[in-house]
Amino acid sequence: MASEIAVNHQEKALALLKADADKIMKLIKVQMDNLTMPQCPLYEEVLDTQMFGLSREIDFAVRLGLVEEREGKTLLDSLERELSALHDAFTSK
Repeated sequence: MASEIAVNHQEKALALLKADADKIMKLIKVQMDNLTMPQCPLYEEVLDTQMFGLSREIDFAVRLGLVEEREGKTLLDSLERELSALHDAFTSK
């Protein structure tokens, strides 16, 4: 029973972190489509702030034992790759 609860909390934590990563991706897409260029300081500040916040969330979840460190790193790396691809696609228009 306790292990089922732990697994449920781990799954929920990972799902929440993935949802936050998706929100960052959507925010950056909206910014690129409607507001600013990737070279704009506002874009960089929003991206840096959001990525830092997500990294702190992941660190907290890891410290609680809800997410494995490699899972958190994989999530951040994946988001960084997606953002890089989006940036490249935007700047090559």
